[in-house]
Amino acid sequence: MRPDTLQIVAAAMFALAVVHTFSTRVFERIAELRPRHAGFWHLLGEVEAVFGLWAMALIVVMMMLSGRSAATEYLDSRNFTEPMFVFAIMVIAASRPILELAERWVGALSAVMPTSRPLSLYFVILALVPLLGSLITEPAAMTLAALLLRERFFVRGLSARAKYATLGVLFVNVSIGGTLTHFAAPPVLMVAAKWNWDTSFMLAAFGWKAALAVLVNALGATLYARGELARLGDTGPAPRRKTPFPVTTAHLFFLVAVVAFSHHPAAFMGMFLFFLGFATAYQRYQDRLILREGLMVAFFLAGLVVLGGQQRWWLEPLIHGMSETTVYYGATLLTAFTDNAALTYLGAQVEGLSPAFQYALVAGAVTGGGLTVIANAPNPAGYSILRGEFDGGLVRPAGLAVAAIPPTLVAVAAFRLL
Repeated sequence: MRPDTLQIVAAAMFALAVVHTFSTRVFERIAELRPRHAGFWHLLGEVEAVFGLWAMALIVVMMMLSGRSAATEYLDSRNFTEPMFVFAIMVIAASRPILELAERWVGALSAVMPTSRPLSLYFVILALVPLLGSLITEPAAMTLAALLLRERFFVRGLSARAKYATLGVLFVNVSIGGTLTHFAAPPVLMVAAKWNWDTSFMLAAFGWKAALAVLVNALGATLYARGELARLGDTGPAPRRKTPFPVTTAHLFFLVAVVAFSHHPAAFMGMFLFFLGFATAYQRYQDRLILREGLMVAFFLAGLVVLGGQQRWWLEPLIHGMSETTVYYGATLLTAFTDNAALTYLGAQVEGLSPAFQYALVAGAVTGGGLTVIANAPNPAGYSILRGEFDGGLVRPAGLAVAAIPPTLVAVAAFRLL
C-alpha cells in the first residue's frame, strides 16, 4: 500500500505523540522555569492529554490538506464508543458505594489467607481484582484495583521501587486478566465476533493460562514488597459514613447496566446520566466523583482512535509479513507503542488467518499490555488514579517499562509454553 501525504504526516504525528508521552517530565521542568506560561506547559506535561492534542493537530492538518468536509467526514467515521464507555465505567466504579463493596469483598477473601493482613490484602488486590475484569470489564477492574491500592498502600509510604513494581504487575495483570471471557478485554472484543470466539473458547485457549500468570505475578510482587508491607501494619480504610444497602444496590445496578450495554453508547450514556442524577440526590453517601480524571482518560483514548485510524498503511503489512511465532513477539513489542486493540482490529480485517496465527496475535497483544501507559485502554485510568503518589506526580515511562518486564515474561511463559 503506497501511503499518501496525509498518511505520512499522520504516521509522523503518531511517532511524535509516542515520543511526547515519554517526555512529559521535560515539560513539567519547563513549567517550573517559565512560570508565566506554566499552565500551558503543565498541559503539555499531562500524559492523558498527549494523544488528544496531537489528534487535534492532525485534524487541523487534514483540513489544510483535504478540506473541512474531508476532515469532519473522517471524524464521523471513527468509533468513539470505547472512550465514552471507559469514562462512564471509571466514574461509576470509583464511586464510594462500589468501592466500599469491593473493599468488603477483598477484605473477606484476604481474611481467610494464612498470612498477615497487609500481605494478603495486597495479593488479593493484584490477583483477583484483575481477574474480576473478565466480568465487569478491564477499565472497571483497573479503576477498583488502583483506588484500593492507593488508599490501602500507596498513601501509607511505600517506596518508589515498590510502587513501580506494583504498577507494572497491575498493568500486566489487568491486560491478561480480562481474557477469561470474550467481552471484557478490548483486544479480544475486536476479534471475538469475526473469529467466532465465545467464553468457552476463551477459557480453554487463554483463560486458565492468564489466571495462572496473574496469580504468579501477584505472588511475586507480594514477596518482593513483603518487607515494606509488613511494616505498614493495619491497612484498613479511614472510617466513613456507612452507605445504606439500597444506595449500594442502585450503584451496582448502574455498573452492571453500563457493562451490559457497553457496545451501545446511547444506552450506556443515558444510564450514566441517570447515575449522575442519582449520585447528586444522595450526595451525602458520595465522595468526589472522578469526572475530571475520567474525561482526561477519555480524551487520551479518543486521540488514539483518531491518530490510530491513519496508521493502517504500515501496521497491516508489518503484521501480515510475520510468522505465527514472530507475530506473537512482534505484537507484544508493537503494543508498547500503540493500543493493543488497534493491532487485533487490523488482524480481524484479514481473511484466511490460521487459528494458530489468530491466537498468537491476540496473545501477543495482551501480553505487552502493561509495558507503557498507551499499551492497553485501561492503563490511563490506573495511571490517572495513582500518579499523584509518585515523585512529582509523574510515572517515569522507563521505570514503568522496567517494572513491567518481569510480569510480562511470566505472561510470555504462560501463553507460549503451556
